[in-house]
Amino acid sequence: MNAEILTSIFNKFDHQSNYVSHSELNSGHINDTFLIKSDGNKDYILQRINHAIFKDVPGLVNNKVLTSNHIRSKYPNLSHKELNKTVLSFVKAKNTDFYYHNENGDFWNVMIFIEDSITYEIVKEEEIAYEGGKLLGDFLNLTSDFDSSKLIDVIPNFHDMSFRYKQYASSIQSASKARLTKAAKYIKIVVALKNEMHILQELKEAGEIPVRVTHNDTKISNSLFDKDNKGICMIDTDTVMPGIIHYDFGDAIRTICNTAAEDEKELSKVEFNLEYYKAYEKGFLEKTKDSLSETELKHLPLAAKTMIFIMAIRFLTDYLNNDVYYKTNYEEHNLDRAKNQFKLIESFSEKLSI
Repeated sequence: MNAEILTSIFNKFDHQSNYVSHSELNSGHINDTFLIKSDGNKDYILQRINHAIFKDVPGLVNNKVLTSNHIRSKYPNLSHKELNKTVLSFVKAKNTDFYYHNENGDFWNVMIFIEDSITYEIVKEEEIAYEGGKLLGDFLNLTSDFDSSKLIDVIPNFHDMSFRYKQYASSIQSASKARLTKAAKYIKIVVALKNEMHILQELKEAGEIPVRVTHNDTKISNSLFDKDNKGICMIDTDTVMPGIIHYDFGDAIRTICNTAAEDEKELSKVEFNLEYYKAYEKGFLEKTKDSLSETELKHLPLAAKTMIFIMAIRFLTDYLNNDVYYKTNYEEHNLDRAKNQFKLIESFSEKLSI
């Protein structure tokens, strides 16, 4: 996207600064995100929210702002400047909404960029895993007293396993013979794991695991660190909505404990890193153990396996549907992602005997 268009959009927000330059950030599958350098004392994140995926963008933005404001309220002694370095801070558009809706139908929002911060696509040190666990634990603790019913379901049935199986079954019916043939090995695995992969959903529906505010996209690249590798905050809160802690813990483990990127084609490089699992769990439990029930604690390992699986089945479903959801760079990109996650499940099951 060219500078003129981005400048025009950026100027729809009340940041009291001017565009200088931009760079695109490519960590997500869904939205388009840009770092805007300004002539003021702050830089900004400008994001186009994919309204083909997120059907209620105003509701989504409201979720993000409400959650951020609640977290900000937990730091009454921090100055405004310090808060902006600790918690996500959203900028209003000049029409006073926290988003801008342009004539093309696109929705945009702006956040203050947290200076001297870094993210990781892959964890390479136990310290990062440990700090990541503390970050998620903090996020869940800071939002534990927020009424999750005030949030919309940004993506209904997002982690609902029955829904994902229905989507998958539909993709089987409509898929080409060529894609079915290439996916045959993994189709058998999906059938074999069906009962085990519904356990957490059944506990949630039975009320044995409480519903609370959850992040719902806790891959390690959504944890923000400082230059000393200490955690700052969780970012990319587009999917904040009601859920169970197992969704968040499991999805974090899925990315933190994969020894390779999630689209690595060479499956011999894909292993489950047990040391990182233990480090992340340690940090997470330091922040949450006293507030979790026995049932919640018992099912943390299953949460990891379940969330690895749900990504595997989503990637596989999208491949069978001819790649209509995730951004892809080549024809079998989603199939490679699915293979990667199924290999991770295999390694996880071997190392934790689950």
